[in-house]
Amino acid sequence: MTYYSATESSTPKPGIFEHFSRQTWRRLAADAPLPLTSADITTLTSLGDRLDIREADIIYRPLSALLEMHVAANRKLALERQAFLKQSAAIRTPFIIGIGGSVAVGKSTIARLLLELLRRWPNTPHVQLVTTDGFLYPNAVLEERGLMTRKGFPESYNRAQLLRFLAAVKAGEPVVTAPMYSHVTYDVTSDVAVITNPDILIVEGLNVLQPARSGPGALGTVAVSDYFDFSIYVDADATDIQEWYIERFKSLRETTFSRADSYFHTYASLSDAEATSKARQIWKTINLVNLEENILPTRDRASLIIRKGCDHQVEGLYLRRL
Repeated sequence: MTYYSATESSTPKPGIFEHFSRQTWRRLAADAPLPLTSADITTLTSLGDRLDIREADIIYRPLSALLEMHVAANRKLALERQAFLKQSAAIRTPFIIGIGGSVAVGKSTIARLLLELLRRWPNTPHVQLVTTDGFLYPNAVLEERGLMTRKGFPESYNRAQLLRFLAAVKAGEPVVTAPMYSHVTYDVTSDVAVITNPDILIVEGLNVLQPARSGPGALGTVAVSDYFDFSIYVDADATDIQEWYIERFKSLRETTFSRADSYFHTYASLSDAEATSKARQIWKTINLVNLEENILPTRDRASLIIRKGCDHQVEGLYLRRL
């Protein structure tokens, strides 16, 4: 095994991450059941992602087993600590997993896949998923603040609301609600996701690994990731992610963009060349900037880095040493 310094992704070298090649990792699959079918994979895969039953089998099946170990260890420590401190029985709080990474890197598919895998383990039947899109400020607020072209950047999120939500979940409140977001209207909706004290809560979003803010107007020293028991960063070369983003943008012309109520309805009639040009412009002026300035610098804060190749297949995993 080799070790990986997340600030230098080209060549693994001694550092805080233990590197597992695809071949090494797949050997772990023998110790975990595979509860998914090809039909499940088709349902769970996001537009533009490439994931088949084999990838789920050799990459995400062992990962679900590893996460189950962390959940069990977390529960054991909580009970032992409670006994040592001579405390009465406390409410078991959810194990929270954060998943971050760039737009179009495939983190949504991974989040849904892990949700299905983890809920099929006997000790964690109740698993729920929340995306941080719902914690974006409404478009009206973003327009008022001149932030529409910075949507997805850290300042476009209602961080205080997100922190209150996570604090309530971690405190073991039986029912907590989270705002929801529509990728059709490109805005926060009036609907809410109801979180009912799950065994595991998965929180997926662009900037979930951002450190606590400091300076004027900061909300204390608490970071969103402080509430995570385990965190995952989905990594790939920016040039590959750009191509995935462009292909997804072109595919959306036939689905989301084609709807009359879509915020991007005018893009539905673009030719392939026009769509490629528009997607590349959006990527370079918004998504790539956010990746380089805000998202990528948080990579080494993760518990696990999943490194994908140009074909969307996982090339290696980098697990933080205990």
